[in-house]
Amino acid sequence: MTHAPQSFQLLPGAADSPVILHVPHSSRVIPESVRDGIELDDRTLELELDHITDSHTGEIAAAAVEAGPATPWLFVNQLSRLVIDPERFPDEREEMLAVGMGAVYTQTTHSERLRPPGMDHQPLIERYFRPYAEAMTAAVGERLASTGRAVVIDVHSYPPEPLPYELHGDGPRPPVCLGTDDFHTSAELLAHAVKAFAGFGGTGINSPFAGTYVPLKYYGKDPRVSALMIEIRRDVYMTETGGLAGPGLTALANALAHLVQAITD
Repeated sequence: MTHAPQSFQLLPGAADSPVILHVPHSSRVIPESVRDGIELDDRTLELELDHITDSHTGEIAAAAVEAGPATPWLFVNQLSRLVIDPERFPDEREEMLAVGMGAVYTQTTHSERLRPPGMDHQPLIERYFRPYAEAMTAAVGERLASTGRAVVIDVHSYPPEPLPYELHGDGPRPPVCLGTDDFHTSAELLAHAVKAFAGFGGTGINSPFAGTYVPLKYYGKDPRVSALMIEIRRDVYMTETGGLAGPGLTALANALAHLVQAITD
């Protein structure tokens, strides 16, 4: 696991596109300096990465960019979420802290210790979290300035069977789960997504994962920023755990491209 040249990448789309496809959890890369602070042996860490990584979601998003006439912007985390999770807040007090999964994870998906107790997380926040958050905030701001609106589409995946860390794993696990926010997800945006992903055996809302990602500067404040989280059940497009992608990947990319086109239109 080598050091990545940068921790995130923004690939420009069309100047008049309001859509940002956000892929936060697709990478397995952990810089050696961060690996030194993780207590798992190499084999156990690889198994944890199989569970925690949203494998192939970067490929789905990249293929969607190529598939549709409306070219969205693409923001990709190039490091594993075991470095930092860019979709948490560094000072959050929500329930994910109870399972050791705040901005810096302290436990694994199976509630094993990931980092030593009392470890100072601030260096990871300053080195990786804050620059990522600032870049994503700037990307949304640029879409607002260029088009008058911004639409953040989060691309995630989840396993067919719940993992021990899931606090709401006893609910429905549809082929595609759509995470929404009362302020940032309009009925129209949700309807576009339901239609785009109708061919995969059904969509669900906010189960097993709920909510959306919006940079804190705009969260709950700016109605010009819309957001939707797409959680794809992994058996729809890949073999579990941590296996290869199958033909479902292309079909999902096409569905995502249709969603982008509907939003753009």
